[in-house]
Amino acid sequence: MYQEYSIQYSAKNHYDTLVNDAYWQFLIIPEDNESQQLVSWEFSNSLHDVNQTSINGFGFKTIRVHPGQKFNDISFQASFTVIKKETNPFDFSLPHHNKADYDKLEELNFQVDFEPFLRRTSLTRLPNTYIDMYTFDENKTIFENIQNLNGWVSEYLSFKPGVTDVDTPLEEIIEKRNGVCQDFTHLFCAVVKENKVPARYVSGYLHQGHGYFGDSQMHAWAEVYVPDIGWVGFDPTNNLLANTNHIKVCHGKDYKDCSPLIGVVYAHGANTTSHTVKVLSEQQQ
Repeated sequence: MYQEYSIQYSAKNHYDTLVNDAYWQFLIIPEDNESQQLVSWEFSNSLHDVNQTSINGFGFKTIRVHPGQKFNDISFQASFTVIKKETNPFDFSLPHHNKADYDKLEELNFQVDFEPFLRRTSLTRLPNTYIDMYTFDENKTIFENIQNLNGWVSEYLSFKPGVTDVDTPLEEIIEKRNGVCQDFTHLFCAVVKENKVPARYVSGYLHQGHGYFGDSQMHAWAEVYVPDIGWVGFDPTNNLLANTNHIKVCHGKDYKDCSPLIGVVYAHGANTTSHTVKVLSEQQQ
């Protein structure tokens, strides 16, 4: 069985004064991997300027836009068609040798190989006062600990849009216990790293037809490297393993590596912006 997804992305920007120059980079193209195939994609802007593509530091395709004219308004439209295999996220064998796996985390070669995703960043570093807020039980497998953590983060935080932004410190999120998917994911990754397990932030799209919590623009979840299993996707916002409804765009150390849109605009005065994403699915044989 396969699931075909149609994704529509839209962004609109209005500037009160004339924009003299601007540069944007979009990180919104679904990747090709073992579980999903990018069948087609289109991207356009209302000024009809040429769009350029490039590859970022983690190997994901970006779209760059540099308008060749002055403007007050600009909009962007993108559409993607993705086919995903219907897979069982638990389709692996759990290891039974706990000590060997925990010993693996202490090996220098392991720590060097996974250093980027063991590194605490400003968004995935637990404050000193919360350093022991969740510790792993070494009588359980690493996977079991992470699965339990997934549920713990889902219960600890309440999904509440509009109370945080991309720069909200983790300490504030922990204390207020509210946030959106990026906040759930940053807290999840911070705890995983504190327990010496590699974790990476994932940005993508979520088909919300099953009642999942998710951002109205793009969703965030995590991938954790579990010894003897490999990279496994966890969605702490919804307390589940990433599955067919999770369409990956990219991964990085935290949100800053995965921001769907970054840019520089040379203009004075106020501006307004809006983004919408629609994900539709259709089952195929």
